[in-house]
Amino acid sequence: METARNNDELRRANLSRVLSMLHQSGPQARTELTRRTGLNRSTIGGIIADLAAVGLVEESWTTGSEPRGVGRPSPTAATTGRAVAIALNPELDAVSAAAVTLGGVVLQRTRRELASPVTVDEALEISAELVADLIAGMSADAVLVGIGVAVPGLVSGVDGIVRNAPHLGWSESTFAADLAELTGIPTSIANDAAVGARAERIFGAGRGVDDLVYLNGGASGIGGGVLSEGRAVRGVDGYAGEFGHMLVPTVDGAARLEDVVERSALLSALDLTSADERTLHRRLVEDATDEVRAEVERQARVLAVAIANVITTLNPRLVVLGGFLASLLATAPETVRAQVAASALREPMATAEVVPAELGPDLLFIGAAELAFEAVLSDPLATMERDSSSSSRPSGRP
Repeated sequence: METARNNDELRRANLSRVLSMLHQSGPQARTELTRRTGLNRSTIGGIIADLAAVGLVEESWTTGSEPRGVGRPSPTAATTGRAVAIALNPELDAVSAAAVTLGGVVLQRTRRELASPVTVDEALEISAELVADLIAGMSADAVLVGIGVAVPGLVSGVDGIVRNAPHLGWSESTFAADLAELTGIPTSIANDAAVGARAERIFGAGRGVDDLVYLNGGASGIGGGVLSEGRAVRGVDGYAGEFGHMLVPTVDGAARLEDVVERSALLSALDLTSADERTLHRRLVEDATDEVRAEVERQARVLAVAIANVITTLNPRLVVLGGFLASLLATAPETVRAQVAASALREPMATAEVVPAELGPDLLFIGAAELAFEAVLSDPLATMERDSSSSSRPSGRP
């Protein structure tokens, strides 16, 4: 019995390892998987066959790898779009959702704009409706493995309770558990900037970088995530990374970063009341009136001081900017980089670089989906067999 249990655990670990490689690194030849894992060729072949049997992986012969009768050709394995996660992001001005497959591929997006901050109950109702809409658009053979929620607030790493989302007005909210009960779909939740850091580390600007800080700017303020030696810095309770509460100098003394570097002020300068990330970025770049340029420059200088503090304190290789912070960098790059260089300590600044997030508006969707993919990546066969055996697809509606 002990031997059988050990063999099952080893098999599960190998399946997890190979699927995670394909998820994070993209298509791989069997020979490359053999080299990276240290497993033998036949073992890799068996793993690929098992993953293909539940629809998670498929193989193909890429150009130059087709069988030619000489040597041992190696087909290329890649994840399929069968396992799907739904990602949700409740914000101050909208609730957004997307369907995401393994490999960080966003299939569908939907957004419900709001006239006022959303309450927990309203967010639950809207989220259930968006989930149902996305499920209706999925292919017939898709397997929904879970929901991941990126929320702008302090989320306990112990029990998933949203302890405080000040801009939304949420406190001690069991949003994830409530949404799971409402939809019948397993739901996980985390701070939005923390999942953004994770997404950029796996799929974006931070690929291959073990020490980075991600700063996200959204309708609900500024947050961040920290990776040190490839591991997330969470703090005792999971609250690390609230850079928006960092004090920065102002003409009146000092203020919180997110009270001075504000998305709402950029919208006001553009005569907008609301905008998604793509629209705001485009308008900042294209509608560069004197008022807009002045506001961008003001915010860029303050943001640069905060970035310099981060570099001096944490010594990251990269500082990745997402949301409207990436738009500030794009529209005032010289201001940001010159002020950072002038303010940061010389030695950590010598190896640091400030870059925009590569995943753009999909960043939080991809990061939130990672929460939902944890189960299938950890135990691929059991998760797919369990979810595939459901008699009917969850409706996502109360």
